[in-house]
Amino acid sequence: MPFHPDTLSLYPVEPGVYLMKDSGGVVLYIGKAKNLRSRLKQYFAKSGDGREMVPYLTAQVESIDTIVALTEKDALILENTLIKKHKPKYNVLLKDDKTFVNLVMTRHEWPLLKLIRYKGKPTETGTHFGPYTNALAARQTLDLIFRMFPLRQCSDIEFAQRERPCLLYDIKRCSAPCVGKCTREDYDAQVEGAMRLLRGRDKEVLKELKAQLERASEALEFEKAASFLEMIHQIEHVTQVQHVDNPAAKDCDAVGLYREADAILIALLLFREGKLVGSEHFSFHLIASSDEEVLETFLLQHYQHCASLPKEIFVPIELPPALEEILTLPITAPQKGKKRDLVEMAYRNAKALFVREQDARSLHEKRLLDLQEVLRLNRFPRKIICFDTSNLAGTDPVASLVCFMNGVKDKAHTRLFKIRGAERSDDYTAMRQVLRRHFSKEKELPDLMIIDGGKGHLNLSLEVFAELNIASVDVIALAKEDARHDKGLTQERVFVPHQSEPLIINPHSPSLFLLQKIRDEAHDQAIHFHRQRRSKRMLSSALDDLPGIGPVKKKRLLQKFGSVKAIQAASPEELATIKGITQKDIKALLLNKRA
Repeated sequence: MPFHPDTLSLYPVEPGVYLMKDSGGVVLYIGKAKNLRSRLKQYFAKSGDGREMVPYLTAQVESIDTIVALTEKDALILENTLIKKHKPKYNVLLKDDKTFVNLVMTRHEWPLLKLIRYKGKPTETGTHFGPYTNALAARQTLDLIFRMFPLRQCSDIEFAQRERPCLLYDIKRCSAPCVGKCTREDYDAQVEGAMRLLRGRDKEVLKELKAQLERASEALEFEKAASFLEMIHQIEHVTQVQHVDNPAAKDCDAVGLYREADAILIALLLFREGKLVGSEHFSFHLIASSDEEVLETFLLQHYQHCASLPKEIFVPIELPPALEEILTLPITAPQKGKKRDLVEMAYRNAKALFVREQDARSLHEKRLLDLQEVLRLNRFPRKIICFDTSNLAGTDPVASLVCFMNGVKDKAHTRLFKIRGAERSDDYTAMRQVLRRHFSKEKELPDLMIIDGGKGHLNLSLEVFAELNIASVDVIALAKEDARHDKGLTQERVFVPHQSEPLIINPHSPSLFLLQKIRDEAHDQAIHFHRQRRSKRMLSSALDDLPGIGPVKKKRLLQKFGSVKAIQAASPEELATIKGITQKDIKALLLNKRA
């Protein structure tokens, strides 16, 4: 039964968190409020909340739970915790497995500059530069530093053990401090130069390089002068492309938000030492939150565990002071001046990226419309699934299902199936079983189903659909020339219902490319799963027939030695260390080894 707004008068007026749930108890949306009753009434007011997504949300709500908090700050923390736990459909949620790329100058007698990737807070001590949103850009920067400043590139262990210079010294890419080829003062000067460049103080570095260029030219050292000139050009190119001078942007992040209906894009510009050193963007869809709520949740999730924090964050709208207390960072919504220009720049980036993503989405829709026309489908193929099977001479039969939503792979709906009931199975038996198992339970039917196979597979699929009374799904079978699954432009045959001859699609057609991409993804998944099962069976089969070696002992042996080959190579003393292994078991294992 839908939620009745009349019951809102019973809700508390204290600050806290509310959880909107559907008929199955699934959390659809989580929000916080200073006054829970007043906030919830806004969702169901006749005048409307003003957000286009809210009517779709409230139509699905059947119950609302609340948790009262002591303060608004407590409510904000609790909201963030619950969002990460329940992952509601209509909330902003960042991925927790995001990794960061930094350059770090280590704390060492002879410092080492290296690239690290970390999740959460880094364990490497030293001076950090970043984060870099593009790992390639970070590697290019590292390579540029090494070409300009001959710093050591070996690990601390290699540095301590080295007795003579490595090849990098011979090609003038390292000053070989490991064997005393440079003084401490010279090396420290190189470290300082590298750090100045990383901090954005490129004008100082360029000035010194130009002076060295002049000295080399005057001394007729033309090869050395050419090297300095190349470095100057590289630095000028990097600073022109990747850095924007703005004295008001010293160590700050500027946040821009662009929204159209329920779709939001947030752009984040990272300024360090007054220069733009990187940018990130985050897309969200089906968002019911207000702009203020989106920014609160985003900032809390993004900065709570970020190792490289700015000194200030500029945002487009005023946010509650409680957020500053939690993050211990000043959060400002500048109204004018150069700081406001930074927010405006972030907004323009967000808008441009939003339009680009929408254009990409439109391109996917055009391809799907073309596919619908080429295949004469009854439905627009928004959701496409594809099945494939795999076995080796009928053994270890498996099947896979991949799903594409709006032309893009949806990893969350990938399914793998073990074929039941027989050790050996042909493709038709396996496909019939998998289709029955899947569609007898699946509630959300696809628009188009692709079967990797020929006309026989198509007819089999139609028979299963007839048994299950499914008539709303378009079905095709896609067969590659001579059953080939290699890459390249090969003749494809597309079998459709009620047509004896297959369709032949232009090999250069984007529609055919999409079909091949989906089919090949299903094929790869099936092959990979089959190989996993076969390897597992072969790994354990050598121990299955040994008397006295049951599942528990077999598991302990494999955990200890890792493979049957390693078990066979083990000595009696090593085997005896395994819990539960008797002398009789050791004798059986040794006899198996000799066999």
